[in-house]
Amino acid sequence: MTLYSRFAAYVDAALDALEAAGDLPSGIERRAVTVEPPRDPAHGDLATNAAMVLAKAAKTNPRALAEKIGAALQQLDEVAAVEIAGPGFINLRLVDDSWRAELAAIHDRAADYGRSTVGQGTTVNIEYVSANPTGPMHMGHCRGAVVGDALASLLEFAGNRVIREYYVNDAGGQVDVLARSAHLRYREALGEDVGAIPEGLYPGDYLVPVGQQLAQEFGDRYATAPEADWLPLFRTRAVDAMLVLIKADLALLGIHHDVFSSEAELQAEGKPQAAEAWLRARDLVYDGTLEAPKGETPEDWEPVELPLFRSTLFGDDQDRPIKKSNGQWTYFGADLAYHFQKAQTADALIDIWGADHAGTVKRIQAAVAALTEGRTRFDVKLVQMVRLLRGGEPVKMSKRAGNFVTLADVVREVGKDVVRFTMLTRRSDAQMDFDFAKVVEASKDNPVFYVQYAHARVASLRRRAAEAGLDLSHPDVSRLDTEELALVQLAAQFPRVVETAAAAREPHRIAFYLYDLAAAFHALWNVGNDRPDRRFLLPDDPAMTAARLFLAEGVGQIIRNGLSIMGVEAVSEM
Repeated sequence: MTLYSRFAAYVDAALDALEAAGDLPSGIERRAVTVEPPRDPAHGDLATNAAMVLAKAAKTNPRALAEKIGAALQQLDEVAAVEIAGPGFINLRLVDDSWRAELAAIHDRAADYGRSTVGQGTTVNIEYVSANPTGPMHMGHCRGAVVGDALASLLEFAGNRVIREYYVNDAGGQVDVLARSAHLRYREALGEDVGAIPEGLYPGDYLVPVGQQLAQEFGDRYATAPEADWLPLFRTRAVDAMLVLIKADLALLGIHHDVFSSEAELQAEGKPQAAEAWLRARDLVYDGTLEAPKGETPEDWEPVELPLFRSTLFGDDQDRPIKKSNGQWTYFGADLAYHFQKAQTADALIDIWGADHAGTVKRIQAAVAALTEGRTRFDVKLVQMVRLLRGGEPVKMSKRAGNFVTLADVVREVGKDVVRFTMLTRRSDAQMDFDFAKVVEASKDNPVFYVQYAHARVASLRRRAAEAGLDLSHPDVSRLDTEELALVQLAAQFPRVVETAAAAREPHRIAFYLYDLAAAFHALWNVGNDRPDRRFLLPDDPAMTAARLFLAEGVGQIIRNGLSIMGVEAVSEM
């Protein structure tokens, strides 16, 4: 049990006692009660809102309730002082030994420090990337890939079972275009001069080896054959080849999915029809006509009866068609069935989408609410575009790819860890500039470097202490003073950062926290530049060195744990 969870238990015990004494109603809802650092450190070490959130249900004055809770907490050996602030906030000051004990706990739990059971083993399906299988990954896909993968790791660390899923959009017109593009490269491989790539086909050189493989396998059998003879076959082979490329690109980022679900297979298995039947049986799909689009006149608009999902019952602004007038499934109809399928094996669903899909969020949320009868939590995380720059200037497109910068080229230039960390340095719904010059810059303004440098400094301390022959086996943490214990206080927040980030589905909070922790460590380190007695390594005082190295290695452990969630390696040298 970490310090924050321990004090949450102390608050819970105080509330139990008040219930037993009749000062609180029995079974009062406590989910909104928190224990966290005060916004202003001058107010103490910990604060709880217990009295503020429970007073109304208890029909009492919040400050009076705070006095009773505070009196119980004051009895704890770990509490040095209790202060009731404002209308009823309870601020606590802890004895220094509480923080020394937490530093020992960081070392004892090591890689598991911060790991939580708050997820209670619930299964979460996270679908991310899901790029059309028409070419290699590009930087437009990168941010969603990293956010989704880091979120999956975060939720696992917080006690969830996670399914990482990729939805292969292999049933739309874009894969027919891919098949035709592959056929052109196939004819090229047979020796035909195909000239410039026609408008409407994929121009990238990545299809050249696909065409060569098809030529080797089939010879000239399909060179002049009617499209109907080769389109299904070439579509399947080309999609398979693109998935090999996509998986290889994702592997460069350390990303591996558990499940690849095919849209074509979903439709072949009749899943959309099954979802429609399920909804019709509950009167959630009906046959009707939509209103004319805004600006259309009766002469321009011919109403057609379509199967409509009653999404307005679930907060959408209009009911949505699940089929087109030609009988084919709409994108929404297919997506509805896909989410129905995912919900069969998960307690919660998360989709990582590009911001250009924002307009479809309400309707798919309505569909999931209907199909799961409100039992399944469903979140859509929107990811904004990344603008690629080099020294402030836009980056030119890749000739090999045809019209975009490949993810593989970026990873090979700056490295997996730089790409992954950088993608998490802003909220996913905020636009981002990725400047090749800045992301590798050795400065405080580059969070990737700043956090990694903190870990490298800790590793260098251990090496230098070993070279000096210092005995570090029995650190006396009583030597650590208030200034040094302030760093422990920040390190001790890691478990609650994990839990709050997991609850909010926001992995960027880990990156923000690590930057703050690294900054505090660097600041303490830099004090030694002007005051030699404050340095971490003191050859003439091995006991002080052992205590400070114990502190530094605790910080290093937290950085490793946080970087591990982000999928970033903690370096020992820079």
